[in-house]
Amino acid sequence: MPSTVLTATIVQPTEAETIHDAAKMASTEANGKERDDFFWAYTEEPHRTRRQAIIKAHPEVLKLCGPEPLTIPVVLAVVALQVFCAWFVKDAAFLSWRFLATAYIVGATANQNLFLAIHEITHNLAFKSPLANRLFAVVANLPIGIPYSASFRPYHLTHHKSLGVDGLDTDLPTALEAWFLDSVGGKAFFCTFQILFYALRPMMVYKIPLTNIHAFNIAAQIAFDVAILKMFGGTALGYFIMSSFLAGSLHPCAGHFIAEHYVFSQHARLAEGRKSEAAKLAPPPETFSYYGILNIFTYNVGLHNEHHDFPAIPWTRLWKLNKIANEFYCDLPCHHSWVGVTWQFIRDKEVGLWCRVKRKEGGRKVGAGDGATHAQPPLVSSHYDSAKYYTSNTTMLSRTVARLPATTARRGFHTTRPQFASPYHYPEGPRSNIPFNPLTRFFAVRYWTFMAVGFGAPFGIAVWQTYKNK
Repeated sequence: MPSTVLTATIVQPTEAETIHDAAKMASTEANGKERDDFFWAYTEEPHRTRRQAIIKAHPEVLKLCGPEPLTIPVVLAVVALQVFCAWFVKDAAFLSWRFLATAYIVGATANQNLFLAIHEITHNLAFKSPLANRLFAVVANLPIGIPYSASFRPYHLTHHKSLGVDGLDTDLPTALEAWFLDSVGGKAFFCTFQILFYALRPMMVYKIPLTNIHAFNIAAQIAFDVAILKMFGGTALGYFIMSSFLAGSLHPCAGHFIAEHYVFSQHARLAEGRKSEAAKLAPPPETFSYYGILNIFTYNVGLHNEHHDFPAIPWTRLWKLNKIANEFYCDLPCHHSWVGVTWQFIRDKEVGLWCRVKRKEGGRKVGAGDGATHAQPPLVSSHYDSAKYYTSNTTMLSRTVARLPATTARRGFHTTRPQFASPYHYPEGPRSNIPFNPLTRFFAVRYWTFMAVGFGAPFGIAVWQTYKNK
């Protein structure tokens, strides 16, 4: 079966017993493991390995790669909708029921849609030209009220290249967050304000150089905000900011932030509920898909395993990928409700910010200048990265076939550290191997200043303008 082939690319026969023992350990630890420890993995991230196996079994999936022109009118329509809603609430009292209902029901959904439109555009999936994609991301950014599309791109592409790598993947909670918010109240606070965590955390992990596209992003956003302020008033600008905040707060669509990579207690029990022996021997999953109705509003971001396997496939073709290579996805655990994910994350004592898979080495930074590699040559490098999305499918296929023998030889465990009984945890303890220097990072002044002004100024102006006109 194809699923057996996939497992063969991950687990070598001499290591099968170790993996099986690890699966049993993960099952027993689901109810009793220390909650103040991340899951530490020695394997490379699974998506590259599965991608190679899928291409070998179904080479036709490469024809799904490339830009999706439909993204362009959808983005423009949502931008127009948000401008209309800003006009609609311009005479409403700030934080009135009319204002809040519009911001939560329409605005938050629309801005979440724009967040994920920028995510698509970041992967060069709107235009063939990388520059055109970067400029169009700035357009999609406008109703969000705060310039972020230029900074999102390098951090997000590094997330793909360095999935789970401590110190590179800024989607991972820091040890301080996980320790400080390790309670029901702390997790509720995190879910309420998680948009701020996702915006500020990258600056604490590492900084990226500011470029011309950052300057254009900031200038365009300031010009747009000033225009809205002049035409519609402070309430309209406040509507954009509130919509962005609610989009990353306790909103149904915001569940995808948690659903994508957090390991829930039911997912840690690897040996239970699997259809095949091959699936039972697989390492613990670290990416989870959601196939529900909210994908309609979110560019199918719920198909997250599919997206990480093939970042070059746009949102409209991810379902086709799932259908073509269904045997690779049918056994993978998935979520059925983003609302349920958020609820369980807050209430379940066995789930918290510690429940993420981390690895110490591998990966590389994207758009970070010198010193971009991290400890090892990139274990998760892909021949389908965003810089090559506009390459023809024929060329991509020929490159893949030529490189498969060499890339396949690099699979499996990386052996720079000794193997222990469980390959998912380091023996030194939960915090000793997590470098964290909050004081040094706190005083990265220009980045913190940039974020403080970017977040605070528009909202402050909106509030001041509203009460000034009363």
